[in-house]
Amino acid sequence: MAYKCAICGKGPVSGGSYSHSNLRTKRTFNPNLQKQKVLLEGKAQTAYVCTNCIKSGLAKRPAK
Repeated sequence: MAYKCAICGKGPVSGGSYSHSNLRTKRTFNPNLQKQKVLLEGKAQTAYVCTNCIKSGLAKRPAK
């Protein structure tokens, strides 16, 4: 399973981590993914969804 949002496709990006002495090292910035039951292609599935999709309402929850 790739570390990606099931709705928007947001995944990890690389960048730089800077210390106090300004030394640079590579690091990855991961999206905040949460496991939720959402509607994908009309079916209720458990998927990893980023919090931006949850807050904006793109992650539709299945009816009970």
